[in-house]
Amino acid sequence: MGFWTSTCRKKKKNYLQLSGVILDQDSLTPIPFVSIMVNDKGRAVSDYYGFFTVVVSAGDMVQFLSASHKTRFYKVDDTCSLKHYYAIQVLTKDTIQLPVVDVYPWPSKDEFKRAFLSLDLASTDYDRADKNLNQQALTYIERTMTVSGSEAYKNTMQNYYTKVYTAGQQPQIQLMNPIAWAQFIDSWRKKNKKEKPKTKVVNKLNED
Repeated sequence: MGFWTSTCRKKKKNYLQLSGVILDQDSLTPIPFVSIMVNDKGRAVSDYYGFFTVVVSAGDMVQFLSASHKTRFYKVDDTCSLKHYYAIQVLTKDTIQLPVVDVYPWPSKDEFKRAFLSLDLASTDYDRADKNLNQQALTYIERTMTVSGSEAYKNTMQNYYTKVYTAGQQPQIQLMNPIAWAQFIDSWRKKNKKEKPKTKVVNKLNED
């Protein structure tokens, strides 16, 4: 049942604004998040306090849908004189009966044990988190992953700001700069790889 305050006199085809609140029939409390359909023109949803506002025209069929209440329809009058309408729409609770489910026990404990042990359980969030935090995997990613674009940009801008800030002063020591340490270790590894073949050649000459 809906209570509508409106004044309708003559037919108009202009668009109208329909606003109001949706209440429960038993408790008269607002019903939140009710879908309001206006023919095939559009759709709106009531807010947490049951308030809604939609644009309609004369002759439109307004439909109110809620998961826990029965669907209601309202037809906008053909003869209207106002451009704003205020409504109090009341919805009735709908009781949904689910099909009956029969729970049967296992024939024996042995069959239950066999079926329980043969279950193929998917990995849980804890298992995936433990796998992602594996120390070997993290070490491999740390050594093989290159610097991203955002990290390179931040490092470049930080160096630029440092140069501007320390202009005319003694240069800062890079002992606390992780990027500088990474570059040093990388260059040191490359240097060792280049020097290894030379040591082998020297050893062969000494043997001859």
